[in-house]
Amino acid sequence: MKLVLASASPRRLDLLARIGVTPDAVVAADVDESVPRGELPRDHALRLAREKAQAVATKAPDALVLGADTVVAVGRRILPKVEDEATLRACMRLLSGRRHRVLTGVALVLPGGGLRERLVETTIAMKRLTDAEIDHYASHGEWRGKAGGYALQGYGEVYVRHIAGSYSNVVGLPLAETRVLLKSAGYPLA
Repeated sequence: MKLVLASASPRRLDLLARIGVTPDAVVAADVDESVPRGELPRDHALRLAREKAQAVATKAPDALVLGADTVVAVGRRILPKVEDEATLRACMRLLSGRRHRVLTGVALVLPGGGLRERLVETTIAMKRLTDAEIDHYASHGEWRGKAGGYALQGYGEVYVRHIAGSYSNVVGLPLAETRVLLKSAGYPLA
């Protein structure tokens, strides 16, 4: 049984390796990731995971296609994938001293078009950040392309006071739930 990962994220590839999974192919899905007015974080993460998996499944109809999308949310507000320092600073000020949620939608398209999906939510409490800490974090550059502007698996971890839920979810792919999805579709796992 072939597996295609519908993601260009090297973190997701590394996470899959932790559960003994090496996809037969990795294909980045080209989908619009903008947030429609009124779309809630949970719905957004699941919709994008589904759209990514379905877009790639049209190119690999005989394979399992795994798509995922991770969203950082403060209340109903979805934080962007950070590409510039001004956006990073705005995100870090918003997260400073607050709890926020990291939601990952995981979608698995089956050969023949069936779909299975899961949503995993992790709550994180960030310490109150000083301007000097934000400056220091900005100098690392690891934040570029990250939802909400920080990497829990990197230097951003030093700012996290509390995490409730799946660590791998925050990195980009909830492993327990992904493993269950793959096994239930007949993918060979130990």
